[in-house]
Amino acid sequence: MSNPAAQYEMHEYLSRDKLFEDHLPLVKIIAHHISVRLPPDKCVEDLIQVGMIGLLEAARTYEPNQGAEFKSYASIRIRGAILDELRRETWVPRSVQQKSRRLSQAIQDVENRLGRTATDKEIAAELEISMEEYGELLETVASCTVFSLDDDNTFSEPSTGEDETLLGLHDESVKKTLAEAIGKLPEQEKMVVVLYYDYGMNLREIGEVLNVSESRVCQIHSQATSRLRTKMRNSKVAEEDL
Repeated sequence: MSNPAAQYEMHEYLSRDKLFEDHLPLVKIIAHHISVRLPPDKCVEDLIQVGMIGLLEAARTYEPNQGAEFKSYASIRIRGAILDELRRETWVPRSVQQKSRRLSQAIQDVENRLGRTATDKEIAAELEISMEEYGELLETVASCTVFSLDDDNTFSEPSTGEDETLLGLHDESVKKTLAEAIGKLPEQEKMVVVLYYDYGMNLREIGEVLNVSESRVCQIHSQATSRLRTKMRNSKVAEEDL
């Protein structure tokens, strides 16, 4: 007589193995998307290998009765595995991180003072630099914006705590606040964010849509994410004060 428990375990194993195989293309998509924001010497194949580990872990731990589709759950684990690896490598120099924080602070100061969205010129003036220097600054800090906008840790100091990352990803209030913040972005910044994160387009493709250079898209993306980081941080502080 067959063992029901053994049959169930075999079915469970085969189902999870199929989940892994069916979603291998997802690893490549996410890895290539992230690689766009990395230094040229960073091999995308390395990201794919790390992402496959994330997919394997997703297939092993996925619980269908939790309500989330596997693709969504796997995307979180794949992206999280890749970003955790990048954090471990600490490829973003401390000086660049400091410039990124300085930019976010300047945006916050201007917008708090004026009560509206700050323009490029106003932010540059706050930083006491020329528009040319401001453009160079945006391109420099672009390396800090690789982290997913769905990751709450994007809007604070990078953390290696996977549990905190997953909690942030599943926090509906965070998603709602982020959606509202994106909706308030200047039109061009909003378009870049939507095309990059929702449609998975790279900088060159976005540049073709907007009829601007890839370098300019990089600047717009950097400014948008810095602005979002500021809005999310302010929202978090406001919640803590309640």
